[in-house]
Amino acid sequence: MDLPTGMLTDRFGRRHDYLRISLTERCNMRCTYCMPEEGIPLRPREQFMRQQEVLALAEVFTGLGVRKVRLTGGEPLVRNDADAIIRGLALLPLELAITTNGVLVDRFVPTFHAAGLRKVNVSLDSLRPERVAAITRRDHFRQVMGNIELLRREGFDLKVNVVLLRGMNDDEIGDFVQWGADQGIPVRFIEFMPFDGNRWNMERTVPQEEVLRKLHERFGEHALEAVPGEAHDTARLYRLQGAATAFGIIASVSNPFCDTCNRLRLTADGKLKNCLFAGAETDLLSAHRRGEDLAPLIVRSVLHKARSRGGMEDLEQLSDPVLHSANRAMVAIGG
Repeated sequence: MDLPTGMLTDRFGRRHDYLRISLTERCNMRCTYCMPEEGIPLRPREQFMRQQEVLALAEVFTGLGVRKVRLTGGEPLVRNDADAIIRGLALLPLELAITTNGVLVDRFVPTFHAAGLRKVNVSLDSLRPERVAAITRRDHFRQVMGNIELLRREGFDLKVNVVLLRGMNDDEIGDFVQWGADQGIPVRFIEFMPFDGNRWNMERTVPQEEVLRKLHERFGEHALEAVPGEAHDTARLYRLQGAATAFGIIASVSNPFCDTCNRLRLTADGKLKNCLFAGAETDLLSAHRRGEDLAPLIVRSVLHKARSRGGMEDLEQLSDPVLHSANRAMVAIGG
């Protein structure tokens, strides 16, 4: 196969230069939208990427034009060798970022600084401790809020991710926007998405249109202004008039950004997913252990990427449990 020079481009002209690498399926929280209540089966360690395998596969991707890597999980920082992996990835020609639940961040601030990792997204689904405990099935609110403040003081490019769940935290949308404006912290509202075991239904999803309506009701019809974004932004950006900090809405269900998607995903067990919603995977780890050339496998996966949401073109298909349960649980994909 003739490989493209320095890029991964699919049939729809989308160039892929951003890779999300899941370091582990383990997590120190049990978020209702991410992990089935019964958890997921534990598997032998040899089924997952070792430290040097993470670095080797990342190097292959950088050779094909990937220029940004975001570490995810599970919770990436619960992995014993997370420090070594972060420092190893810092030696590659890429921008390094991480998404974390924030519980262990204070232990890794020196590592982030040493590795030049500046972009940190922290998950926080409520500003109320009792609600965080209900959503995450763990009581880490004070630790997370303390680490958000630590990251802010240390000058990181910090964002806070909020998964909206109808009847659980959708009455806090205005509170989060005001908090983000006051603290100078960009907030990203994420629509509840369907994955195996998370009991998704459309009635529990708070769509972009409703988020904006709630904000207009609270702050006034003309209180929001749209903010221009970058070409591959997943979020539509807005800010309160007079505020310096924007907030965003990631509407993967009601208003997806598939036309400009530049993202690929590598699961903790070394499977390449060309879309978050795709059930199909390419086993890179097994091929790597056999000494095979991974570049043709990666290129082929990108070429077969569906136009939208793993081939689920409309809400009727997205709502079909047969289709979305063919995918993994979110914790096993990588947030």
